[in-house]
Amino acid sequence: MYTVLAGGVGAARFLRGLLEVVPAREVVAIVNVGDDLTRFGLRICPDLDSITYWLAGVVHPEQQWGRAEESHVVASELERFGHEPWFTLGDRDLATHLHRTSRMGEGAPLSTVTGEVTDAFGLDLRLLPATDDAVETRITTSDGRDLHFQEYWVRERGRPEVTSVQLAGAGSARPAPGVVEALIDAEAVLVAPSNPVVSIGTILEVPGIRAALHTTPVPVVGVSPIVGGTVVRGMAHRLLPAIDTEVSARGVAEHYREWLDGWVIDNVDAAQHADVEALGLSCAVTDTMMDDVEVAAELARTCLYLARSMR
Repeated sequence: MYTVLAGGVGAARFLRGLLEVVPAREVVAIVNVGDDLTRFGLRICPDLDSITYWLAGVVHPEQQWGRAEESHVVASELERFGHEPWFTLGDRDLATHLHRTSRMGEGAPLSTVTGEVTDAFGLDLRLLPATDDAVETRITTSDGRDLHFQEYWVRERGRPEVTSVQLAGAGSARPAPGVVEALIDAEAVLVAPSNPVVSIGTILEVPGIRAALHTTPVPVVGVSPIVGGTVVRGMAHRLLPAIDTEVSARGVAEHYREWLDGWVIDNVDAAQHADVEALGLSCAVTDTMMDDVEVAAELARTCLYLARSMR
């Protein structure tokens, strides 16, 4: 079994490559749920859904999130009634949220419903929410506002300066069933090139997960989400300063170093190889820009080779 810490599009692209290298039934992805929100009474899980749609081959090709061949009739009708269209749900996408909300209303935990969704899309890997408990990423801005992550990123377009990030509800949350076991019993734990603050960071805020990374007997190998001093996608460069972390491949490695064993960086950052190894980590250099599945597969092979070299 290979376990991946995952959040959003970067993780989906990495997992697509990993599934070219190892059987899907041997892959478990522990997915960030801090981005989750309730809108119009529906429970929406953006990272779980993005990964599902990517791996099922039904993701919107230009957006890289949401459904391909999507329509927005319901969203248009809601706008007619005066609802602000800052977080638009597509008609196909709505079916996923309706199923999830209905099942959770019947008492099914999120982890169970996630399995139903992946089964419905024909996926053989196992997606696990980091927790079944209600948590949400909150962003404090320099002008004193407390925003849900989606309000900050979608409605405000990531413009406000961020002073702090926290996972509300984390103190009483527990890892979802199977999460800790997946970290302890894996052949290797891989960290996808996801946002270190609001994807990987929020997973680690669930009590018990960081401790499992400290105690797992297997190598933990990550892929840098920073290439050439900038993000490949998203807003990590806006959030890393809020946690006093340098926006560089080496900076994120140092942020993770207490539980990380190996770090894979892009070719353009090859000069940082020695700096990463000076942190006490093994380091590999390769193409991490997963523009096609072959590059993603080769990146996955590099991660697995680095992990095996440390066993």
